[in-house]
Amino acid sequence: MGSVDWAAREKEAAAVVLGEGRLRHGRTRRRRARAVRRRGRSWQAAGMALVQFSIGGEDLYIRLAQAEKGERKQIKLIATLTAICSIIILGAIVYGWHRLRANQKRKHLHLTDMIQSSRDALREYIGPSDLSELLIYDFDTISTSTNNFNISNKLGQGGFGPVYKGMLPEGKEIAVKRLSTSSGQGVQEFKNEMLFISNLQHKNLVRLVGCCIKDEEKLLIYEFMPNKSLDTFLCDPTRRAVLEWATRFNIIQDVARGLLYLHHDSRLKVEHRDLKVSNILLDEKMNPKISDFGLARVIEATQNLENTQKIVGTRGYMSPEYVMRGLFSEKSDVYSFGVLVLEIISSKRNSSFFIHDQQLGFLAYAWNLWNEGRGLELVDEVLSDSYSSLEVMRCVHIGLLCVQDNAADRPTMLDVLSMLSTETVAGPKPKKPAYTFQNPVSQPQPHDHVDTCSTNDEATITVIQGR
Repeated sequence: MGSVDWAAREKEAAAVVLGEGRLRHGRTRRRRARAVRRRGRSWQAAGMALVQFSIGGEDLYIRLAQAEKGERKQIKLIATLTAICSIIILGAIVYGWHRLRANQKRKHLHLTDMIQSSRDALREYIGPSDLSELLIYDFDTISTSTNNFNISNKLGQGGFGPVYKGMLPEGKEIAVKRLSTSSGQGVQEFKNEMLFISNLQHKNLVRLVGCCIKDEEKLLIYEFMPNKSLDTFLCDPTRRAVLEWATRFNIIQDVARGLLYLHHDSRLKVEHRDLKVSNILLDEKMNPKISDFGLARVIEATQNLENTQKIVGTRGYMSPEYVMRGLFSEKSDVYSFGVLVLEIISSKRNSSFFIHDQQLGFLAYAWNLWNEGRGLELVDEVLSDSYSSLEVMRCVHIGLLCVQDNAADRPTMLDVLSMLSTETVAGPKPKKPAYTFQNPVSQPQPHDHVDTCSTNDEATITVIQGR
């Protein structure tokens, strides 16, 4: 009996065992796979998803909720829709922007056409004059700014027509003069205002912002003066107190500067011809500006006195030579300035002040007080003692020099400013004014002292005198 090779048999047995193990392992894996597939079907039925991974020869199955796959699809769908909507919105914006630009361009062209039409009408209206510095507005803009010329925006009424407060689109306040269709004198005044103010620039002259002409509508646009005119203070017992002496003295000086500019320093040498308290406008700081150049005239280089058959102006402010002989010069403006000075000092009106028993008008009354050394009695009582006596007496003296009957005796505005800036007045003694304006409306009884302050006394009048 031969020997048994136990080592070889052990190897054979081990190989059989290993093979059976692998066989069993294979059957186990197949059973597990079938079980997983069955569970996978059940998971899918339950809304779950199965994902297979192979790691080191082993299969790994992971369950995923079906909703997670749906969310990914929704995200893709939302992203796609968002992109499409963004493109649509962007396209709409671009289209709208182009439409807006096109509309703005059409409006601009329309506005330009309207302004050009207004400028052409203006040139035809006033002739070949320099309008390069005059702004032209379209009627709709001005109408809107005044709330369609609403009565609540009305500031006042003059011979030219009504004046309205307005607000331009950029927020700038303006005053709008609207020519009345029934105004005979207003047509010429409209032309004068445009020709003169558009070519005059001084801090003490009201500034013309622009104008507008459309068919029968003719508008002048000025800077807005919040404190209105000087007469609204002098004629109001409660508001007069606001005009302290320093303010009154500043007004006198600044009006003198504005008048000197008109007579000597401007490109056009101009006679105002209607200087009065209601034509002195006050800004927010109570600085005065001369307004209303409707009656103004250019001073010719060789002209000393202008002879006219048409007398225009305001009673109480017109010089004797102008009223009686129709002669006007810059010295006529000086006369009006003298009246203005005395009215600012006293808050009395030349056109309405009259002492009947003495047949004494305002100018003669002021001269008598000054001549007797009682010039301070002319001062408005609301000022009490809060004024400079030297400045008051200097202004009274200057005012009386300006209202002398003979134009040659009156100082020039250059002389006036020189005297206002000195501590004492070294000028000549003023002559007593013989010319007195008496209010033809009132008929005061003996010993009556008439002293009214009514804007009706300042109506601009026109008188035609034959020669």
